[in-house]
Amino acid sequence: MNLFLKKPILSLITLGILSACATTHKTTQTARSAIEQLLLSEAVIKSLPDELDSPLPIPRGANVILDTSGISEDKDIVRQVLAGWLGKQGYHVMIGWFGEEGYHAQGDIDKATHRIGVIVESFGTEFGETFFGVPPIQSLVIPFATPELAFFKAQYQTGFVKFYFDISEIPSNRFIVSTSPFFAETHYNDYSVLFLISFKRTDLTLPPQVGSFKKAVKVQAIDTPSSEQKK
Repeated sequence: MNLFLKKPILSLITLGILSACATTHKTTQTARSAIEQLLLSEAVIKSLPDELDSPLPIPRGANVILDTSGISEDKDIVRQVLAGWLGKQGYHVMIGWFGEEGYHAQGDIDKATHRIGVIVESFGTEFGETFFGVPPIQSLVIPFATPELAFFKAQYQTGFVKFYFDISEIPSNRFIVSTSPFFAETHYNDYSVLFLISFKRTDLTLPPQVGSFKKAVKVQAIDTPSSEQKK
């Protein structure tokens, strides 16, 4: 076999081996992936301080109605989290949500003295990517596709929320004040180096782990009794 034929054959063999190494990971089987949901929900929680620098212009213990408005279809989670947070601040939220730590849900909204309108200006995720390597190639000449070869790849996901309160009296509907904006962001970044090395950086509390090995180790650790329990 002459040198002219050896080079194309070796190239085809190499590409065939590389194409067999590709793996597939679908990011989600739902409308939003688990990571996206955590990015959004934890951004809302992160945006709310334990204690306000300046209290809301509403007497503590007042009965309030909580409304939310915004473009995002996911704004209901904002209302849910805010209802619990307002309860912690000492207000009685009267929209039927179950409260925590002093917030009382009541059914008679006629007793409400104030309305808090939550204006959700932004609530969503952003995605960015940095890639250095060879992208996947689909050729009409070669009967198979070559996989992506990443010397370095970084995928950045950011969750962001920004909202403010419009507070008014009931039943007069007298406008009182618009608060300063509440905002926060969360992140989940995925890195790959030299094809095989991968790691993640995130501020999420308990992000999901793709794969069964880590889960099996955790389950085994839970099911295995300690030395004290064996005694």
